[in-house]
Amino acid sequence: MGAVGVYGVLGVAASTNVPGARSNAANWTDSSGNFWLFGGSGYASNGTQGLLNDLWEFSPTTKEWTWMSGSSTEGATGTYGTLGVPAAANVPPGLAGAISWIDSAGNLWLFGGDGYASDGQEGLLNDLWEFNPTTKQWTWMSGSSKENPAGVYGTMGVPDAANIPGGRDLAVGWTDGNGNMWLLGGFGIDAAVTQGLLNDFWEFSPATKVWTWIGGSYLVGGQSIYGTLGMSAAANRPGGRSEAVRWTDNSGNFWLFGGYGYANYANETQGSLNDLWEFSPTTKEWTWISGSSTEGATGTYGTLGVPAAANVPPGLEGSVSWIDSSGSLWLGGGQFNALWKFSPTTKQWTWMSGSSTANATGVYGTLGVPAAANVPGARSYAVSWIDSGGNLWLFGGLGTDSSGAGGNLNDLWRYQP
Repeated sequence: MGAVGVYGVLGVAASTNVPGARSNAANWTDSSGNFWLFGGSGYASNGTQGLLNDLWEFSPTTKEWTWMSGSSTEGATGTYGTLGVPAAANVPPGLAGAISWIDSAGNLWLFGGDGYASDGQEGLLNDLWEFNPTTKQWTWMSGSSKENPAGVYGTMGVPDAANIPGGRDLAVGWTDGNGNMWLLGGFGIDAAVTQGLLNDFWEFSPATKVWTWIGGSYLVGGQSIYGTLGMSAAANRPGGRSEAVRWTDNSGNFWLFGGYGYANYANETQGSLNDLWEFSPTTKEWTWISGSSTEGATGTYGTLGVPAAANVPPGLEGSVSWIDSSGSLWLGGGQFNALWKFSPTTKQWTWMSGSSTANATGVYGTLGVPAAANVPGARSYAVSWIDSGGNLWLFGGLGTDSSGAGGNLNDLWRYQP
């Protein structure tokens, strides 16, 4: 807990290198199977906690980290350069709660977050960045270099060069089969310059560099329209939320689970959600698949390792997720350390590992040695990756260590399904 980063030499891998403890970082997996990590809220090299803009690469083969870009201290402001022009000096600011994608060319994309803009002021951001792993250069692609910009929505369904989502953090994003990027919600700024939970839904084309407002409200607090469980409809939509998790399945459909937000904004109540949704980019319709249509739902765990129609995770915020080779959806963390699997075929959840009680401590065992008793402590806002063998890797987050103490972590775990 609270470990500082060991940066080594920029661009040089070493067994002693390690990112500092952090939460709400951004992450990618490249075409070679290497893992990438950017920023978050945590500890750099000097032991002071703050917003980070360091970029790291991890090789699952050598198990070594490489510091690739950014500062080794917290609180860095962004160097934006010229819109659309890559440069060695360009770098995003220190930030947390951004969303990330990787395109078909292997470039890393980063949007928004809570961070320090070009004027050094902290706020919600809507800047979009691209990083080329070959040239090692960042390019500012879209959005403002200043904090707290409002959204410009234009006409729903119509792309326009003037369109841009407002500043926000803790949103979710997907990439479709055409390489377009999709963005939903978060805590941010709407068209009326009001801050709150959003449910606006956007598509970005890397080819045209243009945003399109697809659905949801242009104002904060859009409520969920659940419709009928298991049935898609044009009117269905998730409500305003942040800290949700997402998957993209083998058919190219998007999945969304939980977070913190409104099940029904008309009630003016917020809480942890456990609703599961599926979105088809082809039909542009949402389907409510599982979970409760009210906030604050408790989990039904059932028997460890046994799927059941009644099983369902509790309302969770800041969990991690991945999809395995068979198309099953996996969910871990939040305020718990339980690991869940969902089958899109049977529509059933299975409690796979961890505790059904909150704030469970970690059991670390021996470094590098797998054991059935090993389990990470409860945590939120960690990052995760999948390697070429289908194994889950989990890093850091805000959680509980082996002594039961809470704080930012920098432990790295591997789970073999």
